[in-house]
Amino acid sequence: MAGLGGIAAVVIASAALVCGTSGCSSLGYIGQSVGGHLEMMQLARPVDQWLADSTTAEPLKRKLVQSQRMRVFSVRELHLPDNASYTRYANIGRTSAVWNVVATPELSLTLQTWCFPVMGCVGYRGYFDKANADALAAELRAQGLEVDVYGVPAYSTLGWTNWLGGDPLLSTFIGWPDPEVARMMFHELAHQVTYASDDTAFNESFAVAVERIGGNRWLALEGDASSLREFEAVQVRREEFRALTLKTRAALAELYRGPLSDADKRQRKAELMAAMRVDYARLKAERWGGFAGYDGYMARANNASLAVQGAYNDLVPEFERLFQRKGGDFDAFYAEVKRLAALPKAERHATLRSLSAGAP
Repeated sequence: MAGLGGIAAVVIASAALVCGTSGCSSLGYIGQSVGGHLEMMQLARPVDQWLADSTTAEPLKRKLVQSQRMRVFSVRELHLPDNASYTRYANIGRTSAVWNVVATPELSLTLQTWCFPVMGCVGYRGYFDKANADALAAELRAQGLEVDVYGVPAYSTLGWTNWLGGDPLLSTFIGWPDPEVARMMFHELAHQVTYASDDTAFNESFAVAVERIGGNRWLALEGDASSLREFEAVQVRREEFRALTLKTRAALAELYRGPLSDADKRQRKAELMAAMRVDYARLKAERWGGFAGYDGYMARANNASLAVQGAYNDLVPEFERLFQRKGGDFDAFYAEVKRLAALPKAERHATLRSLSAGAP
């Protein structure tokens, strides 16, 4: 998640159904989900129309042309779904497509979940209006939970809206460096390959694995020397930041499982969070040349933000090893992931780990 923010928001097809009993309490949430998505769809036009429009700025035209090369690449090289997604573009006039709300108890890294038909339970709620996200966050904080609200540049409807034109390219990410746009598209398209209800970690880690594998392959075949240098610097920062937060998550998880009193856990938790911020400042100064791209995350870091980051990354090594074990064959890899997605959650995770353990 850090640096990419490619998490899928609450899927619109599920929100259009009757909400389940765990956290979806009013038709207002359904209405904002349906209305927000339909508004974006109405703003989207085919890329060819944007390219033919004389008022379209040349830098945007270049990015749109490149996006279509990425789309063709995703089908040809990564065997991702060949459909209408990312053949349309929308300027939505804001910095995020949706704002996600995540929450945890004060002394736990377990995300609160909300349940929906078809999708099952997910560890976040997505809002097209930040004010609505902030309102829910205030309610959750009043319940004593730790909360994080963060913007998401794109989300997936799992292919369920292809009859409406598919998931569009958005102004929230089209201006990113080309390798990051490619990774974003590959991530969201991976969600259309398969989806396991009630398992955010499985779904997001699979999409991140496809994003990484596909992004590296795209850069190797399509990138220039400048893009390679820039991407390598981004990768170094991303991996070092992930290592820092993983170390902190692991220490907090051990603390919360331990025998200390709640008062002692709170004190030790504060020490661990302070140490993480000191280490982050050292990375910025000594390794990153002052790069401040993670400052916002670090300023608001808490159980909730650390927990949701884990959902994106904890199973990624297992998926990458499984891909290797399948000989780098995307079709065989996807078939195995689909088989795993159909298993009960505990069996799914155990089987994934056992399969990936046999990878060379």
